[in-house]
Amino acid sequence: MPNFLAKLTKGEQARLLEELNYMNLEEIRGFCVPRGIAYKIVAEYSNGKIRATKDTDRKPIVLARLRRYLTTGEVGRASRIPMGIVREEKPPPRLGPRDRLYYRWYAKEHEGVLRLLRDLTAGRFQDGAVARVVAMAFWTRGHAPTFDEFAKSWMKAKTEEHRLLTPEYAYLTDVKHRRADDDWKALRTAKAKSALKTLERIAPSPGAAERRRSR
Repeated sequence: MPNFLAKLTKGEQARLLEELNYMNLEEIRGFCVPRGIAYKIVAEYSNGKIRATKDTDRKPIVLARLRRYLTTGEVGRASRIPMGIVREEKPPPRLGPRDRLYYRWYAKEHEGVLRLLRDLTAGRFQDGAVARVVAMAFWTRGHAPTFDEFAKSWMKAKTEEHRLLTPEYAYLTDVKHRRADDDWKALRTAKAKSALKTLERIAPSPGAAERRRSR
């Protein structure tokens, strides 16, 4: 398997790995899609079919897959919700704290699910991105949490929402080290552009690689 990073000097490798953190999800996916690097979460169904969900992996997970691709050429396996966690039928009308939250039961149309979660969080529960991230973390580990377990995890995650959902993890690092200023967006764009240029040079997309060989 190819080691694309081996085409760079040690200094260039360090620079690229640092610059990858400045790429946004759109830029990362733009690199991943033509190379088949997984970023969508898939679910297994009882009929044996595997379908892509509407959800995608968070940036740190996709970046880890990208880094592995650069050293091994392996595209990685998509995050998967096992068949035992998927429920195609609707949840029962009455649910309790010890019942489990399965994939496809967490949805706006299942008011009983949302009502129970509000009850378990003293009315604080909100449907949104934090809830989806917490739920997917459980499901892709092959675990359907109890409603009580999920509610407690959501409460904890809600206090770290800025870290959990920010699209720019590099910005938080730069803020921590006092490197973020009014020109940070320009810095991000420059570093991301540099990373993409290096990536295309050492690991060109299949179409680009074929065009180079035909010249």
